[in-house]
Amino acid sequence: MFHSRHLNLQGKTVFITGAGSGIGAACARLFHAQGAFVVLVDVSAGGINALAGELGDARTLARVASVTERDQLDQVVHEAVARFGRLDVVFANAGIACDPPATVLHMKEVTFERIIEVNLLGVWRTVRACLPFIIESKGHILLTSSIYAYVNGVVNAPYAMSKAGVEMFGRALRAELAGTGATAGVLYPGWVSTPISRCAMGGHAVASALVRLAYPGSLKTPIAPEAVAAATLQGIQRRAARIMVPRRWVPISMLRGILNPISDWIIDRHRGIHALVRELEQQKEEQKEQQKVD
Repeated sequence: MFHSRHLNLQGKTVFITGAGSGIGAACARLFHAQGAFVVLVDVSAGGINALAGELGDARTLARVASVTERDQLDQVVHEAVARFGRLDVVFANAGIACDPPATVLHMKEVTFERIIEVNLLGVWRTVRACLPFIIESKGHILLTSSIYAYVNGVVNAPYAMSKAGVEMFGRALRAELAGTGATAGVLYPGWVSTPISRCAMGGHAVASALVRLAYPGSLKTPIAPEAVAAATLQGIQRRAARIMVPRRWVPISMLRGILNPISDWIIDRHRGIHALVRELEQQKEEQKEQQKVD
């Protein structure tokens, strides 16, 4: 059985994690404007409650839940189906990053493992909770990965690890769903003006300097969450396997087998990048010493 090629969101139910801000909130607004019923899920109440108030109660359900807790996700999924009658799209979008950045040597173990827990296992739990209903409705699953699925994750290793894992999860899931009528895809945002990228976009001196050195030209220019939302809507409507936004990242991804070894070679030999990484580690050492004194 094959899916209908075009997925119209009018009257469809869309389940969104990480809906309280950034990409999730921008997508929720746009999907709702398309006539969708939206299920807003976030670990904090403030953002989703404000958004629900903005959108109105008729086609909106806002619930606090953590993607690290499967029972909480199951509860919200069943509430959504009970209220709206079906589940057509799941957007597994919740994610966190290391803020401030740190090398593997200096990153706290709890921070490293928390990022993997939320970004990768949280996506798995979200999909698993929704999957039977998506198959039943011949719907679509979208997973938020990142350009970090294929660019070097220096001083942000667990984030890059998790996003690379999400990419492969999405590819495998799409293949497994082929022929069922349901589909899956992966979203790869570049730099976006959201809280998660604030650290690298001026919020942390060393991280921002690394971005300026490592990313040429327009690749380091952030875009608005609304631009990601517009691309996401089009991708869901087409049931696209991949949504890359902005489009300037497409050739980088397509040529990753060639460009990744070259970029790694450059980083291996780039004294400016080495100096910034050492500076970041020195800051961490000084913080440890200060904590001992305090």
